[in-house]
Amino acid sequence: MSGRQSPLAWSAHPRRTGHGSARTDINCAGNVRDEAAINLTPETDDLVPSEASLRHSVYDPACASSFPKVLRRRLDDFFSDGNISPKADRTMWVKIAVGLAVLAGSWIALYALKPDSWKFVGLYLLNAIAQTFLLLNIAHDSNHNAISSVRTVNKALNYVFDVCGISSYMWRILHHRGHHSCINLYGEDDALTGRCVLRFTPHEPRAPLQRFQHIYALFLYALFSLDYVFLRDFECFFFPSHDYLKSTKHRLREYVILFAGKGFYLTYMLILPVVLLGKSPLLVGLSFLLAHLIIGLSVALVFQTTHSVDSTYFPLSRSEFDNGIYHIFATTADYATTNPFVSWLVGGLNHHIVHHLCPFVCHTHYAVLTRIVKETAEEYGVPYRQHPTVGRAIKHHLLLLKQLGNRDQFSST
Repeated sequence: MSGRQSPLAWSAHPRRTGHGSARTDINCAGNVRDEAAINLTPETDDLVPSEASLRHSVYDPACASSFPKVLRRRLDDFFSDGNISPKADRTMWVKIAVGLAVLAGSWIALYALKPDSWKFVGLYLLNAIAQTFLLLNIAHDSNHNAISSVRTVNKALNYVFDVCGISSYMWRILHHRGHHSCINLYGEDDALTGRCVLRFTPHEPRAPLQRFQHIYALFLYALFSLDYVFLRDFECFFFPSHDYLKSTKHRLREYVILFAGKGFYLTYMLILPVVLLGKSPLLVGLSFLLAHLIIGLSVALVFQTTHSVDSTYFPLSRSEFDNGIYHIFATTADYATTNPFVSWLVGGLNHHIVHHLCPFVCHTHYAVLTRIVKETAEEYGVPYRQHPTVGRAIKHHLLLLKQLGNRDQFSST
């Protein structure tokens, strides 16, 4: 691919040889982990690896001055030296309170004020914006046990997914087993699933229709959340495509929560406005569709612009890198990290490299951690991928889609 930088040329990028599929990452406090040692059995209540399991260090003491080791220590020192908890701070609790208040308040206003059609649509869409905010800022962090050291608090807040019509249980499986452990790996990373309509990796066969994917992609992204509400969750439960889903035995309660959550969501979003407010099914249906266009497009773009841009790398296997930290830097890109408003809206996911390095850290700490990452990467000559604005990140995502839709092979330079 013209203009793509190969991580294979990094002076700080050692190659893995003869270590199988195991890889190392650093955890929320920067500690190294051996992914092969993490037990993610289908029977576990919590599908997120425990922080304790990620604190088993598997590095060579002789390499104490290596980039991964130094970065690990500096991230760790930020919390230990400042006696700072990596979990939610006051800012995060304010965000949680604001998000939940707007979500509940918009529905209370709907039934208390009984507005006319236009005001109804406005309040309905305000609720959709609140859902988007909650998904990006609260549900995602709780999914990583990043809000509280008390597991039940994270578990309770994780049900925000179900309140928004998405199975929190299935999201946890897909996000942890199907993304964090296999970033940008074709056939493993669930985020690269394009259902033959979108091509996100050069290792996937190209279809003729995909030459136009950079044009129609945004329209499909707008259907992202609708897909999860009506199709994707059910497919993953009953018609799994990934091996880890096929081998997972879901508990009965997860099936109950799946259908109860969907029923609750569709009832308050579609049925109650018709029954209690007397709104026409057409008005409610159109408002529901418009709400999901907002949710779907926003959430999809926040995530797609972090891994699928024309500067990121698509490895052939987990063993391609000597250390998982190099894998993260090669496959992940940040954007608008100096814009606090963007970070506040998207739950810090624009600081995506730090998120993958420190998945158990609350996103309100990401800004300062990103500065540490940038400085350390520059010191060791490790490429740090970023875009200055959201618009530039979207542009480079669409450029990748155009290249992938029109060319079968790319040559890294």
